[in-house]
Amino acid sequence: MGWWLAVRAFLVCLLAPGSLPQLAPATDRVTVECLGGLARLKLNPRYFQNKYVSFAAVDKFGRSWPINQTLAAQCGYTILQDVWGNLEFRASLISCYAQMVGDEQFSLTFQILAATSPEMHDAVPLVVPVRCSYGPWQPREIICEENYMEVSVRRDVPPISDGYVQDQPEDWAAAFPEVKAGLPSVWQIVFHMDTQKKAMEVEQAHAVGYGVNTTDSRIVLRASYNSTEAQKMEVHGVPFSAVRSSTYFKQHWMVLIIDTAVACPVDGVMYTKETITWTIPKDMSPLMVGVNSVKELRVEMGIDLSKLPAEEIATRGYLLASDKNAITLQIPIGAPGGTYKASLIFYFSYVAAGQLVTSYTINPFVERLWEDDQRGVTKHTILKEISTPLQPAPIVIKDSTNIPLQLFNVSVGPFLPDVELVSVKVDGSGPWSLPEVEKQGCTVVGSRHPNSSNDFILQIPFDTPGVTKEYVSGPVRNYTLNVTFGFSVSPHTDPFEVPVILVALVEDAVLPQAIGSCDEEALYLAVRRGNVDQDWLPFVKDTLLTREAAHQLGYTFHDNGTHLALRVPRGAAHVAYEEVHSSGVLVTFQLLLKDPATQAEMMDFSVSCSFSSKELIDCFPNGTMVVSALKLVGIPDLVPSNLVLRDRRCKPFSVTEEGATFVFSVSTCGTTRTFESTTMTYENEVLYVPPGQAAPVYQLKCGCRYTIGDALLLQYSPVEAPSPSVLPGVGLLALVLKLARDQSYRDFYQDAEYPVTRYLREPLHFQVELLYSQDPQLELFLEDCWATASPDRNSSPQWHIVTDSCENAEDSHQTVFHRVPPGSVPFPTHVKRFEVKMFTFMVEDQALQGQVYFHCSAVICDSNWPSSDALCARRCIPRRQRAVYAGILFILHKTFSYYL
Repeated sequence: MGWWLAVRAFLVCLLAPGSLPQLAPATDRVTVECLGGLARLKLNPRYFQNKYVSFAAVDKFGRSWPINQTLAAQCGYTILQDVWGNLEFRASLISCYAQMVGDEQFSLTFQILAATSPEMHDAVPLVVPVRCSYGPWQPREIICEENYMEVSVRRDVPPISDGYVQDQPEDWAAAFPEVKAGLPSVWQIVFHMDTQKKAMEVEQAHAVGYGVNTTDSRIVLRASYNSTEAQKMEVHGVPFSAVRSSTYFKQHWMVLIIDTAVACPVDGVMYTKETITWTIPKDMSPLMVGVNSVKELRVEMGIDLSKLPAEEIATRGYLLASDKNAITLQIPIGAPGGTYKASLIFYFSYVAAGQLVTSYTINPFVERLWEDDQRGVTKHTILKEISTPLQPAPIVIKDSTNIPLQLFNVSVGPFLPDVELVSVKVDGSGPWSLPEVEKQGCTVVGSRHPNSSNDFILQIPFDTPGVTKEYVSGPVRNYTLNVTFGFSVSPHTDPFEVPVILVALVEDAVLPQAIGSCDEEALYLAVRRGNVDQDWLPFVKDTLLTREAAHQLGYTFHDNGTHLALRVPRGAAHVAYEEVHSSGVLVTFQLLLKDPATQAEMMDFSVSCSFSSKELIDCFPNGTMVVSALKLVGIPDLVPSNLVLRDRRCKPFSVTEEGATFVFSVSTCGTTRTFESTTMTYENEVLYVPPGQAAPVYQLKCGCRYTIGDALLLQYSPVEAPSPSVLPGVGLLALVLKLARDQSYRDFYQDAEYPVTRYLREPLHFQVELLYSQDPQLELFLEDCWATASPDRNSSPQWHIVTDSCENAEDSHQTVFHRVPPGSVPFPTHVKRFEVKMFTFMVEDQALQGQVYFHCSAVICDSNWPSSDALCARRCIPRRQRAVYAGILFILHKTFSYYL
């Protein structure tokens, strides 16, 4: 224990005594206890905390003697500071300046100075008188204090006993040569060391730090553990400090020689994770010189100088054992009587970082009484302050976030009482003091455990500045709180931090919504932003759509942060042609919203419009047709130069990247003619037949109608056309409805795994697939999909998830169609994918528990001309099922179960 005390306590040292102020003792500031041969003063921390403190002893003349480290060891004083910074002062009852009556009544007076600065200018003196009784004294008593060793020996002359024979020389006998040469009528000391002896007068011993004094019946020797004549020794592996000395008084007619040897253990403490073991060997040779027999009288223990009965020792879990060789004391770490203390270890490198650690401290003492055949009864009292090695303090973080209340709730702990929460920092904002935290709308509370440790609970609303929100998928947003707790450890207010990251998935996402429209000149798209897309950027394919980029593309662009509006001319870049036929041209514009950091596509919106196809076909009076064939997005590998007419020898007149232009006469290239009452119509087709295939994948019908009355007479020779023929085909078609394990559609549930368990609102990813066909002209479209509570597809209740090929507009969680990427399956047109949220049927306001059965009907159409068939001419075919999200009738069924 150091002498420069924490809590701003230190010892002010003066070389001369001072006069004592006449002040009444402050009993409310200092508590006095008499504990055997010691007196203890406990200073009230409420008064002495954060002050500089000094102590002084007061002699019988009222003079004060400041106590420094040397004087404390010499006179029998000990100043301690516990792990909490509390001060304790202990004094031997036979210390310097003590006044004694019959070696039974002891009076001591001390002066305590407390100031707020080290210069002690504003020191306030307190006088503390101590009155204690003690007795009877044993012939020899030894006290092993924290900073000194003390032995007091009875100095009266015993009567001569019959039959006494000295059979072994003792230290006092070896001192005779020094005694003979010494001065008479003077107390002197002979120190016995391994190879020599050294004699000193008492005044000389005082000068080198020893304390030697007498009482009415005793002589006292006091020495520090590292005094010059102290010997370091080991007994059964335990280090000791010992001073072997003989103190004598010589007169002409007599010599009084007293053995004043003293020995105290320096260590002997061992630790495990659970237990402290303190071992004190009994065979301390400096105390047993010349001894032939020893009788053990008593071994006792206590805590903080208070003895404990055997029942209390067992209750606390201590174990006190004594055999012929040693005394062993075992104390469980954390047992009652000790205290934990938190502190910080600092590792210094280029930066400094504090680690919170704890140590368990306890102050036991052992008192042993034995009787030997040479010195009678010896009382040996050993005091020890034990502190375990520093261990990292476990910190538990408990997340009790309440999503319905939109409130982060986190507890951090447990912490010892000397750890205080002083600040909170949220995602770089702060640090805020605790009052400032309250002003931010947050709450900080403490929770105390029965063992006096504390948890600190922080509650932060989701809308607190610094809480980040990130869109996940569907209606889910991820709320993230990066909070740093700032703590300090008393009494030195050492700081350390505990960072915590909290995550909450909340179904409160509002996705952006779009409305599209068209006029004769342009397509219009208006997007109303939600609460997840504030940072999403608009893209057209790979082009970031800024005002400047939109202007260069010929768009009209407006974005006020809440709404984005676009006007796109129908002939502008990135307007895709989907279908071209005599009734019109179907074009589509697609807008993408991307994450700015990852460039991941978050959402897309499309608007499709049909414009007049007159600009693509020109009919001239001389019977010349000019047809412009445009490249369609549905056939990405189409090469415009490979387009042909019915007569495949007729090639394009001109070719661009977007399409080809044909110029031909109505009497060539396989053009056909039909007559009506007043008109005649010439028709042809623009075809694209991929290499290696017989059937075309692109067919653009074109025709010119002429009034018969306006027709010119032409001479021609008819060519007999071959009769049309139809070749029947035989094959097997089948459909299958499958449930994917996730949105990647790579792994599907097998028949043996049904029914499949899903929670409410959990996404279900379905796939409908056409089997046993390799015809690329066929395309599968969903007609209707619905769910029932029984296997019967016509049973009630029912809920439609796809109606007439479109999403159910009455559904709050509408069906989402997913695009089938090219290359993911052999024939993407043979597959349709969609996603629904798991739900339950409500009957009379009660949730119907059990299984849910899903059914779908589908149609198979010509992929090039889906609108040519009545079954395929649906409102959402093919636009919605093919581009935005992604005749024979088939019914598909799958079964699912759910949990409420």
